[in-house]
This record gives sequence, C-alpha cells and structure tokens, in this order.
Amino acid sequence: MPTIKLASDEIRYITLFETLTGAQIRDCIIDDDNSRIIFIVNPGYAGIAIGKNGINIKRIKKVIGKNIEIVEYADSIEQFIKNALYPARVKLVKVSTLPDNKKTVSITVDPVDKGFAIGKDGKNIQKIKLILKRYFDISNVMVA
Repeated sequence: MPTIKLASDEIRYITLFETLTGAQIRDCIIDDDNSRIIFIVNPGYAGIAIGKNGINIKRIKKVIGKNIEIVEYADSIEQFIKNALYPARVKLVKVSTLPDNKKTVSITVDPVDKGFAIGKDGKNIQKIKLILKRYFDISNVMVA
C-alpha cells in the first residue's frame, strides 16, 4: 500500500467533518474535477457520517460548498470496491498485473446496475480510480 500524505486542506476538511458528525475519518480525497470531496470513513462509521436522512452530508455540503461522498474503508480491494459502488451489486473483482508491472482492475457488476456503477459522465469510475490509485497503486479500472 502506498504511503498516503494529506495536504492542509484535506486535514482541515477531516477535522470539520469529524467535529460535525462524530464519525472517524480515515482519509479525504478532494476531487476538483467533479466538485466533490470523498471521505473514507473507518468501518462501521458510514451511517454516523451520513446521519439520519442524510442530515450530516447536507450540513457539510452547505458549509464546504462541494458535493460530499462517503466510502467505508476495507482492507481488501474487493470489499473496498463494493463499498465505493454501493448499492450497485458487484459480482467479481479481478486484479491483473501488466508486463510493465502496472496493476489493472476489472469489475463485473449486475447488468441492471452497470449504469449506476459507471455514473453520470463516468464520475463513479473516476472515484474508484482515485481511491484505488491512492490505496492499492492500481493504474486502470474497467467495468464490465
């Protein structure tokens, strides 16, 4: 697993989020291309981070002015992907190493959920790529 370094903005967002929600935040990824912040929460804290009827997300979105997404951390790449794509039903995750030692992931989802897994303009795939690059040094992601 690559070493994760947090910038001052990320630390500030983590502190704000933990203060307002009480959830334990593991990481924060700022995605300026999609005007969103992805918070990686410790296992079991997704519900607390979201809040009843999404109240915590709405409150933080109002303060920060960006969309907020929550992903629950997992040690295994398969479970991490399932958490990031929830509620899409992930059937299979296959990790391959290319001859140049770059890793690629192929994700098979239920055909009904393929559109959701990819997301509008591919934003869910971009989220998966950001997370997998940061935690598992994966260079490419494909959804089938």
